Amino acid sequence: MDTPLLEVSSLLMRFQGITALNTVSFTMTAGSITSLIGPNGAGKTTLFNCVTGMYRPTSGRVAFDGTDITGEAAHRISRHGIARTFQNLALFGGLTVLDNLLVGSYRQGRSGLLQGALRTPQARREQQAAVAAAHEVLDFLGMPETAALLPGEMSYGRQKQVEFARALMQKARLVLLDEPMAGMSAAEKSAMTQLIQRARSQFGMSFLIVEHDIPVIMEISDKIVVLDFGSRIAEGTPQSVRSDPAVIAAYLGTEAAPA
Repeated sequence: MDTPLLEVSSLLMRFQGITALNTVSFTMTAGSITSLIGPNGAGKTTLFNCVTGMYRPTSGRVAFDGTDITGEAAHRISRHGIARTFQNLALFGGLTVLDNLLVGSYRQGRSGLLQGALRTPQARREQQAAVAAAHEVLDFLGMPETAALLPGEMSYGRQKQVEFARALMQKARLVLLDEPMAGMSAAEKSAMTQLIQRARSQFGMSFLIVEHDIPVIMEISDKIVVLDFGSRIAEGTPQSVRSDPAVIAAYLGTEAAPA
């Protein structure tokens, strides 16, 4: 069998006696879109933080493409090819959109701090390549006119798209999106859904998504993992999860059950 792109095994995370994750396990395959859903406080963002190195789990294992990355530092995990966005915007407000995207290209460069300070030929070539790549990403997202804007000059939904663009700049194989649709209008949600699907199709990216917009999740996901009080209570296709009695009782509500 093919090695899963991401494998979470018996992940346990405790904070001073509070169990945020209770031996959660699931896998996702390369090129897939997997979503995590559940009520507030279910452990979704905690799981993201364990996968991306912001938390060291109490026990359990996280493997990426067969390599154990459990507890590695965030910058090392990024170098494996994992990127993320945040529930609350994490853009640099004093930098332009273009410069925010250039921050996402740091992993691609080989010149060090000294070469950058001295503006060596290699450093200049890397800077030019990064600027060209940033403009290509903005063109891909259909927002080339935003390059010189500051994040605060844009709508919240557009700022979310800038975060997505910065993740694309990292050329990651797996992107974790923490509530990418939050604060967006219906039109912006539709645009973001299409961008995620296009990024998968064009760049072969995989996505692990936390999102509360159930119609969007049902439309975009290949697989859904449901958490409640830190435990996995269901896993499967959107159709199977939508009709799961435990999920309906814990999260979706009776109105989500099929007619």
